[in-house]
Amino acid sequence: MNSVDPATLISRLRAAGEPSRLRLLALCAEGTLSVSDLAHALKQSEPRVSRHLKVLCEAGLLERLPQGQWVHYRLAADLDAATFVRGLLGQLDRRDPQLLRDASAARTAVSADPGASGAGAESRLGRALAGFLTAAHGERRFDSMLVVGVAHPELLERAAAAARHCTALAPSRRAAQAARAFAERRGFAVQVLNSASPESLRAPDLPADARFDAVLLDQPAASGESLAHMLAEAHQILSPAGRLWLFERYESLEGARDRIVEHPLARLRRLLGAAGFLCDRLSPVEADGEHVLAAVARAAAADGGQAAGASR
Repeated sequence: MNSVDPATLISRLRAAGEPSRLRLLALCAEGTLSVSDLAHALKQSEPRVSRHLKVLCEAGLLERLPQGQWVHYRLAADLDAATFVRGLLGQLDRRDPQLLRDASAARTAVSADPGASGAGAESRLGRALAGFLTAAHGERRFDSMLVVGVAHPELLERAAAAARHCTALAPSRRAAQAARAFAERRGFAVQVLNSASPESLRAPDLPADARFDAVLLDQPAASGESLAHMLAEAHQILSPAGRLWLFERYESLEGARDRIVEHPLARLRRLLGAAGFLCDRLSPVEADGEHVLAAVARAAAADGGQAAGASR
């Protein structure tokens, strides 16, 4: 790396030396992302993320890349600036839970981008997850279902077929547009709303007292307290005899508790139990190089508090 003048170095350090901006650099180092993608990953508002991106661009560490109606961000093409960023990021522990959550959330947002290479398209993983949903609910048809996340269009289509009324919450405007376009193209009915927050099962256009016979969480990219909160919220909006489906990346459930490594399957069972659910089935699903844990559960009160059914 070529040497730089003190003013440039200080500008770069000031820009990168802020927690949110460091997280943004780590994400953009892995690929080109939009403001919407990055806001979803950091769980911050788009205006706030835009201000951070402006600082990074002014310091020469990132650059804007207009793509149609969207603006994407990536590491600066300048070799010296890019080398500086990669050298800085090389000192980070990329196994840090926050960075892993950011990366997982960004992948979830990008998967609904119709302009991304291969993203938003049908996949073996999507078909496998849809197959799990079909096998778990059998011939039962729900009156109402809430789908949180639209990462897998096949799963959304299968959910819509399993319910008379299907509502989906998309993590961003772009994801919502992609989901609506897919539903129109395939000819199935679903109401797609923008979620109030990446960690919430609520939406501005969703009645506060809304209740559902089924809730499906499609890779919420949450872990720890945030996933526990989402599960508790799902318990509140689920009818007594309803069913919960959860599809989450294996890596998002990895972590330690009280210094003892907790296996992702055990962790998911514990989180479901703490939220008041009995796990009927818990299975790993692997396709397209991805590992997902798929679970179906019911409210404990609906079973009189009996032990959970067998899983496989």
